[in-house]
Amino acid sequence: MKYILTLLILISSIHAKQEDYSIIIDEPFNNALVDVVQNYDRTLTAVGFVKSFKTNSQKTGTSYTNAFDYLSSLSNDNGSQIHLVKVSNTTKIDDRKSLQLSNFSEATAITKTPKNGYFVGGYTLKGSLLIIKMDSHGNILFSKEFGTSDNNRLNNLVALRDGGVLAVGSSTTTRSYHTDVFESGLGLSDIYLTRFSSSGKQLWSKKYGTKNDDHGFDAVEASDSSIMVTGQTKYENFKNVILMRISEHGDKLWLNQYKSEKQTTPHKIIRLKDNNFLASLSEQDDLRKDQVRLLKFDILGNILIDKDIHTNYSSQLKDIKEYSNSNIIGVGSVKDRYNTDALSILLNSELDMLAQEHFGDENYDSFNRVTILNDSKAVAVGLNTNNNSQESNMWLVKLNEDLSISQVSPKSIDFYEALCELFKYEISSHKLEIKEDLSINLIDKALYFKTSEYKLTAIQEKFLKGFSTKLIDFMYKYKESINSFEINGHTSSEWAGVDFEASFLNNEKLSMNRSFSTLSYMYKNNPSNIQKWLSEILKGSGMSFSKKVTFQEKEDKEKSRRVSFKIILNK
Repeated sequence: MKYILTLLILISSIHAKQEDYSIIIDEPFNNALVDVVQNYDRTLTAVGFVKSFKTNSQKTGTSYTNAFDYLSSLSNDNGSQIHLVKVSNTTKIDDRKSLQLSNFSEATAITKTPKNGYFVGGYTLKGSLLIIKMDSHGNILFSKEFGTSDNNRLNNLVALRDGGVLAVGSSTTTRSYHTDVFESGLGLSDIYLTRFSSSGKQLWSKKYGTKNDDHGFDAVEASDSSIMVTGQTKYENFKNVILMRISEHGDKLWLNQYKSEKQTTPHKIIRLKDNNFLASLSEQDDLRKDQVRLLKFDILGNILIDKDIHTNYSSQLKDIKEYSNSNIIGVGSVKDRYNTDALSILLNSELDMLAQEHFGDENYDSFNRVTILNDSKAVAVGLNTNNNSQESNMWLVKLNEDLSISQVSPKSIDFYEALCELFKYEISSHKLEIKEDLSINLIDKALYFKTSEYKLTAIQEKFLKGFSTKLIDFMYKYKESINSFEINGHTSSEWAGVDFEASFLNNEKLSMNRSFSTLSYMYKNNPSNIQKWLSEILKGSGMSFSKKVTFQEKEDKEKSRRVSFKIILNK
């Protein structure tokens, strides 16, 4: 009875619906996530903001002659603090912290450093720009406020190939006819760019734009180290897009203004695999609803594709990224009469829409940024509004390539127990053994290779046919959790009549042949859709005699002539 109960629990745990990879972090008052990166250990770190209140900031005994001075004193008592969240692949929050800075501030972007740390960009609520460098544990290495004496706003922080970053934003201009126009500004507000080295040294800081009201939104580094910038210019009742190219030293190479009677706002610019560029814009239609507009252009500013993505409701893509297959994922928001949902759109290389999905509840929900992960999934961050309190919360969602919400990977021990149940006959009849690291070793001597042989025998083929059918069906069912499947060939250390070098090389070739013969047999006995998936996860290798089987410190030459298997899960 106990065995039956254990079996039923195991089966139900394997076949139960897995948990969606969607994390909502509820803090008091309104908060949100604005950007996310993947760490070298495959965990995720997102940056956003939470609201904070200072206590006892008012000096004891201070008196005020009017209400305006009193209200001004209170304005510095509350505001936003930059907040970091580190998340595992099982939706576990490994760490999170608010950065205790001298001024209230909000983050706009996070990038990785070569040493697995972070650059975070943002702005203080007093109007200065902000750059922070942190180590891999989120400890602040330095924090710098910079900018002009006028009001500044940072919209993005862009990682550069030299390990430094480019701050992209805008600066309000106080123009004086008695000072240099490039110091005082070009118009009402200017595109404002500042480049930092990997150590945080400010290399240059410059303004760009027209005589009108200009704002910088995003930038990306070209293959020749020049930089493409997108911005917006406002004049009269118009809002138009600016595209600009500057040198790595900040010298303007060209600036194009794309005039239109429609109100157009840029959001994101990326460099594509073909070394052209793609900009995501919002453009108001005749009903004054935002529609998605995409511009593909080359390094000289020539427009290659100009496409509107029409949806039934007001929509915008705040971020876009390119997959390795040249498809494009975009995230943002979509608004109907009653509420706003987070939006994700999938496009092909010609910018035709392949799919779109809406996410969220009955109030205001939105995605701000998206990052493509090493396993071709994507993670989007933004805000989710609480139905009960109407407050926005930090929100992180992992998406599959078809835009469906990914599911949380089961733990390794769950796979181990499931594999043991799947192969309980083979284990009890001493055909194989399974270890908790999900390695599978053959222990029946009839399944070993003879000396110097690598072609499969009839006995080996018969066993592999049943073994691979069960194992591959099982892995395919849980393919979202599997990173790779290793088939390793092994040999004994013997090779008569040769020196050590020749022995190793000969055994290396033999072990690779054993791996290949096993891999090819298992691969061929599957339909085309399974073969396509196997081609993405199969890894065959020859181990020579590096992992000999020993007994009482002596090599078991027969058992060393084998293949072994191992399932590697996504972290």
